Parts: sequence; structure tokens; C-alpha cells
Amino acid sequence: MPDSQMPRPPAPRPGPPPWPKTIVIQQRSFLWLAGVLMVLCVISGFVNLVLLASVAGQASDPSAPVESYVSGDEDSDEKIALLEVNGTIMPPFTERWIRAIKAIGEDDAVKGVVLRIDSPGGLVADSHQIYHALNELREESGIPIYVSMARIAASGGYYIAMGAGPQGRIFAEPTTWTGSIGVIMPRYNAAELATKIGVQAEPLVTGKFKDTLSPLRDMTDEERELWTAILDDSFVQFKEVILGGRDGMDEAELDELATGQVFTAKQANKNGLVDEIGFQDDVIDALAAQLGLDDPRVVRYKHPVSFFELLTGSARAKAAASPWEELLGSHVPLPLYFCGSPGIGPLH
Repeated sequence: MPDSQMPRPPAPRPGPPPWPKTIVIQQRSFLWLAGVLMVLCVISGFVNLVLLASVAGQASDPSAPVESYVSGDEDSDEKIALLEVNGTIMPPFTERWIRAIKAIGEDDAVKGVVLRIDSPGGLVADSHQIYHALNELREESGIPIYVSMARIAASGGYYIAMGAGPQGRIFAEPTTWTGSIGVIMPRYNAAELATKIGVQAEPLVTGKFKDTLSPLRDMTDEERELWTAILDDSFVQFKEVILGGRDGMDEAELDELATGQVFTAKQANKNGLVDEIGFQDDVIDALAAQLGLDDPRVVRYKHPVSFFELLTGSARAKAAASPWEELLGSHVPLPLYFCGSPGIGPLH
């Protein structure tokens, strides 16, 4: 039989259409990669923090105050430093003001200082530290200091004004309150309250005066005599500082003024506590004229937050203590050159 007549095999049936090959990637590979990237990010962040800390540590003084322009000829080589003491005189501000005073003494371009005070006072020790630093600046560098009092410059605020010395001039604004010469140490007696709620003070002490300021019991006559003598010593020191800073004022005149009273600007000027009534610009002009400066550059100092403060979060305001915690805190001796009556416990 011819091949042409041979029966043909049946045509193959069409199969399923060819589909593209699919590549399956397991999800666990993505999780592994994400974990690696997260670890690398953490390591990178830690390295950056270490490098920043190293740079801050290599700086000559990362906590040094930063100078900023206020007024006058910005290109002048002769400067008047504006040192601003605002708020309660207490740490950490005390250390910052003292660093600014030291920076002023190391700057040969500074010819004079205007001490701008807006403070009700503060801790006894801190007030004297600032006063001492100003005295050193004036005596060692020969830089004159004039004082400009703002809203209030009382108690410790007036104390540090004496750092201008007998040759310095003190200006008060027309609405300034100043004076309040004296010492105060807050103490609160909650003995009756403790009795009502059934609380008794039974501290274990090594001497009869160890818990002398306990707010949970009455103070004895002997304890009161002890603390009166301590406060009197700080009071005498305050008056000695004033007599050294106010040329022409005698002890009898000062005793009449040192009653803790607050004086207005006019009263203070009349009683010799301040020299003139005027504003900050008046003080700057008077000091420039005294120094023979035509148009000096006036600068102030800012205190940047340190790297360590940023890293630890210590620059944030701390949460307020409970009333009970503050009551217990009143056991701590807190002698103050302060105008008014501070609240319970240490100042915040």
C-alpha cells in the first residue's frame, strides 16, 4: 500500500497552555534581612553617639558661655559685657554665671561690665560665690562694674550688686524693688498635724541637735538659740559686704535699713542703697562715658545645654514632688538671702 494511503496517527490533543515559571521567595528571608538592617542601625547610632561625645570631650570647654551681640558698633574691638543674673540664685545657674564671669576676665577686649540683676535672691552660699567671683574680676582684671537693677534686686540680688565695689555705680529702674537685707531659713511646724494623724518623730541620732529642724515636733529653746546664732552670723556677713560696697554708708545707717524691708527705687536712692534711677541703656552709656569709649560693642552670654545633659535628659524640668515629700524636705537647713517666704522644701 502506498505511503500516501497509509492511515495517519491521530493528532495529539492540545495540552494546557505553557505558564511562566514562578519563583517563590520565602518570607523568612525578608525577616532575616530586616533584622540585620535593624542591628546595623543600632550599631551606627551608638557609634555616632560615641563620636559626638568624643568631639565634645576634645573641646577646650564645652560648657563655656557663648557670646552674642546686643548693641553698639558690631565691628568694635572694645566691648562692654552684659552679665544677666535672672531668677533665684541657686544651682545650676550659679555655676553658669561664674563661668561667664571667668570668660569676661579672660577676654582682653572687655573694658567694662554691666551687671543686670532681676532676682529676689537665693541661697546664702551661692550669693556669696557670685559676689566673690565679681570681686576677683574687678580686682585682678581692673574691669569696672556698673549695676542695672530691673524688676527686683532684693536680698541676695542686692548682695551680689556689692560685687561692683565702692567705685561701681548702681542704677535702679523707676519701678525696681530692692533691699530686703536679711536672712531667712524656712521651717514648718507640723507637730499638731502629726499628733492628729498618729505620727510620732522618733529619729535615731548621735547628738541632741541632729534632728533640730524636724517639722514633726516643736523646736526647743536651746535649738532656737543655736539657729539664731547661725543666722545672725550670716546677717553680720551681709552687712559687712554692704559696708564694703557702699562708700560713705556707716553701720548705724545700715542697721536702720537692714530690717528685711523692701524699698522702692526712690526710697533706695534716698537711703543710699542705689546711686541713680535709670534704665539699662543709661547704665551702658554711663559706663562707656566713664571708660572713654565712643561706641563699644555690647555683648551678652548664653549658656548652651551640654551634650551630657541632652544625652541623659537632665535638662528637662523635674516633676514636682508631693506635698508630703516637700514637707519632709523642709528638714534640710536652707539659709537664704531671699525676699519673701519661699515655699515648702528646697527651691525648685
